Amino acid sequence: MAATTEPILRVEGLYARISGQQVVEDVSFEVPRTGVTALLGRNGVGKSSTIKAILGIIDRTGTVEFDGAPIQGLRTEKIVQRGIAYVPEDREVFATLTVAENLLLAQRQATPNRELVDELFPELRARAQQAAGTLSGGQQQMVSLARALLNDNRLLLVDEPTKGLSPRLVGEVAQVLKTAAETTPMLLVEQNLTVVRELAQDVVVLSGGRVVHRGPAREFLDDERLVHRHLGVAGAEPDAAAGAPHTQAPQPMTEPAATETEERP
Repeated sequence: MAATTEPILRVEGLYARISGQQVVEDVSFEVPRTGVTALLGRNGVGKSSTIKAILGIIDRTGTVEFDGAPIQGLRTEKIVQRGIAYVPEDREVFATLTVAENLLLAQRQATPNRELVDELFPELRARAQQAAGTLSGGQQQMVSLARALLNDNRLLLVDEPTKGLSPRLVGEVAQVLKTAAETTPMLLVEQNLTVVRELAQDVVVLSGGRVVHRGPAREFLDDERLVHRHLGVAGAEPDAAAGAPHTQAPQPMTEPAATETEERP
């Protein structure tokens, strides 16, 4: 019984560098076995670098435990094989390959979750033979999410899934993440605080590559002074999260990226 209360992911004293520059500095936090933990902070504070360090994509030191076992000495592909899925920032689809080929490359198990993927992303089935690089930004994000959900995973690491999307597409992505989180714990980097309020149970806030706050998501988001101090914006409106998130405008922590208003044919 006690073992089930242990976190699925534990990060302790994590340091990471990119091209000799320190980007993560003594970061420690845990991700529970259920629900969504949001990793927050202004741009450039080390959120994406923290996820990449956990996966071993960038050089790091410190302790990273997955389901009680240390993984900091493993190569990225070995970490992924243990059941950690990664949805990268900016989608990173294989542009010259078709949607079907992108999904096939991501498949790790003999019987992938095709029914789930088809149910969550019906448009991708219709565009299976279309080159992924010709899709709209929102459609490419769906491909990126579908690649992760195609396999049975024990943890999802999702980096900026609503970045640059229109409010309608933000809502669609948020709904997919909500469905995925019902069965798989998630560490989510997200700028849209309405989405964070809708999905997250816990938050970890970074500043300057360090953890400056950890705690319940609602408690943090309801404290406007705390949100403004660490993120530079007002918290998401409670009423916005209670309704459909796709009807609410994003609440970026810095200047918003250009949003996508039209789907490509």
